[in-house]
Amino acid sequence: MTELSPESDGEFESVLAYLKESRGFDFTGYKRSSLMRRVRRRMAQTGVASYGEYIDQLQVNAEEFAALFNTILINVTGFFRDSDAWDHLREDVLPAILAERGPEEPIRVWSAGCAGGQEAYSLAMLFADAIGPEAFRQRVKIYATDVDEEALAQARQAAYTPADVEGLSERQLEQYFELQGSRYCFRKDLRRSVIFGRNDLVQDAPISRIDLLVCRNTLMYFNAETQTKILERFHFALTPRGVLFLGKAEMLLSHTRIFEPLDLKRRVFRKALHSPVGYHHFVSPPLPQRRAHDDSGWQELRESAFSASPVPQIVVTEGEVTALINQQAEAAFGLSERDVGRPLRDLDVSYRPVALRVHVEQARLERRSLRIKDVEWRRGGETVWYEVHVNPLLSDDKRMLGVSVVFHDVSWARQLRADLEHANRQLESAYEELQSTNEELETTNEELQSTVEELETTNEELQSTNEELETMNEELQSTNDELQTINDAMRERSLELDEVNEFLESVLTSIPGGLVVIDREMRIKAWNRGAEDLWGVRRDEAEGTHLLNLDIGLPVTDLRPVVREALADLDYRAQIVLDAVNRRGRATKIRLQCGALHAPNGTSQGALLVMEEVPDA
Repeated sequence: MTELSPESDGEFESVLAYLKESRGFDFTGYKRSSLMRRVRRRMAQTGVASYGEYIDQLQVNAEEFAALFNTILINVTGFFRDSDAWDHLREDVLPAILAERGPEEPIRVWSAGCAGGQEAYSLAMLFADAIGPEAFRQRVKIYATDVDEEALAQARQAAYTPADVEGLSERQLEQYFELQGSRYCFRKDLRRSVIFGRNDLVQDAPISRIDLLVCRNTLMYFNAETQTKILERFHFALTPRGVLFLGKAEMLLSHTRIFEPLDLKRRVFRKALHSPVGYHHFVSPPLPQRRAHDDSGWQELRESAFSASPVPQIVVTEGEVTALINQQAEAAFGLSERDVGRPLRDLDVSYRPVALRVHVEQARLERRSLRIKDVEWRRGGETVWYEVHVNPLLSDDKRMLGVSVVFHDVSWARQLRADLEHANRQLESAYEELQSTNEELETTNEELQSTVEELETTNEELQSTNEELETMNEELQSTNDELQTINDAMRERSLELDEVNEFLESVLTSIPGGLVVIDREMRIKAWNRGAEDLWGVRRDEAEGTHLLNLDIGLPVTDLRPVVREALADLDYRAQIVLDAVNRRGRATKIRLQCGALHAPNGTSQGALLVMEEVPDA
C-alpha cells in the first residue's frame, strides 16, 4: 500500500468521526500512532488507497465494520496471564480483601476489557478456591465488560479449545471445566456469577461499589488524557479500600494522588482515601473547598447518605446513562445494581410510572427543575402516589453534568386530603339533614315511586325479551326441521348412489371376459374380475396405472394404435385378435374389442376394451 502523507491526518480524523456517528464507537481517545497503523493495515487488506475511499467502503459494506473493529480491538488474553502477578493476587491481595469483609458480605469484582472472558473466569476460579464454590455462588459477582460485541459473545459461551486452556493445571480443568466434544466449558453453576456486558471505558458510566477492579493491558492503547479520565472513573467505581490490578505494561506514576501502590512491580494499587476525585466528580457539582482535615471519609459518607436516602432517587448522566440508584429506588421500581451503567431508555422506570425520559430531556435542555404531580404507581397490591422532582445537575461553570430524579411519596398527603374532603362532605350532609328533613322524606318517596316505575318498565322489557326468545326458539325449531328434511334427502340419495354402485359392480363382474375402461390419458379407471382372471393383476394394482405401462402379456405395439384411434374417433369400433401370454405364462390368442367411451354431453372421455381368450380350434 502507498505511504500516506501527513496531510491525510485530517482525513483520518474524518474516519474516526464517521465511526462514532454511524456505530457509536469513539476511538478519539486511543493513541493515534497505533490506531492509524491498524486502520492502514485493514485498508491494505481491502486494497483501498485513501481514507476517503475507505469511508465509502464502510458506507456500502456493513460487514467491513466488524473486520475493522477486530483489527483495532486486539483481544489478546489468556487464563492467569503473567502467572507471577496472579500468584501475588491469590496469596496476598485476595486474603486481605476477604479479611476486611464479613463472612457473608457480598464481593463485587469488575474485569474491564475482558476480551474472550479468560480473565473473568480466572477471577472466578481464584475466588472459588479461596472461599469455596458454594460461598462463591452466594457472595461473589464478577462484572466482565468490553466494547467488542463479538468478543463478548464468545465469552458468554464459556467454551474454549485445548490450546486456550494449556496454561491450566489438571486440577483446575477437572474442578472448573466440563469437556463437551472437543471444547472445555466452564461450570454452569459458577458461570451464573459472571455477568458480561458492553461498556465503553471512555463514554459509559462505571460500575459502582467494586472491591477488586482488574484492567490489564488495556490502558496502554489510550492517550494520556483519556487514561486520566478512565482512571478517575475507576477511582469512583472502587469502594474506599478497593484494589486496582493493572497489566505489566501500565503504570500509575502520574496518578499517585488517587491510587496508592501495594505492589508496584506487579501493578497492584489501592484506592487512596484522601484523593480529590469523589462521588461529585461524576454526578453533581463540586462542594465548596474544605480544609484538609475535614476531607476524611467524605466520599464514603456521600455514597452512604445517597444510598440510605429515605426517598427513591436516580441520577443519570448528561447522555442519559444511569449513574446512581439508591436503595429506595431499587426496592420501589424493581431495579438493581446491575442497572447502573445502562441507558435510561432500557429501564422500565423510564416509562412507568411516568414517561420519565421526556421530563429528563426537558430539564436538561431548559436547565430548570420540573415537578410532576399525582403520579400513580401500583406496588405489591397497594397504590402509591408520587410527586416527581427532576433537577438538572450543573457544575460551577454551568456545565451540564446530569439530571437527578427524586420520587417523593405523597400518598399520606393525598389520603389526608381525601379524608378531609370526606369529613367536610359528611358535615355538610349532616347540616343539610338537620335543615331539610321533610325535603329528604319527599325525595325518598319520589325515589321509591321512581323505583316502582323502573321495576314496572323492567318487567315490561323482560316480558318483551321473553316473547322475542320464544319467537327465536320457533325459528330455530323450523330451521332444525328443514335441516332434518335435507339430511333425510341426503341419506336417501346416498342409498341410491350405493345401489347404483352395487349395480355397476354387478354389471362389471357379470361381463364375460376382461373389461377395461381407460380415460383420455390411457389411465385405467375400471378393471373387472374377468381381467383379473385373464392377466393375474388385482383391481387395486391396475386402477390408476397407465395401460401401456401395465406389465401383462398383451403386445403394446399392436395395442397402442387401436386404443389411440378409439380415443380420437367417437364412432370407432374395432375387433382384433392378438398373440399374447396369459397369467399362467402360456401363449394364447386374445380377441380384443375396442371402442370410444361416450360422455353424456357427446364427447369422448376414454375407451372401452373387452378381452377374451380365443379357444384352440
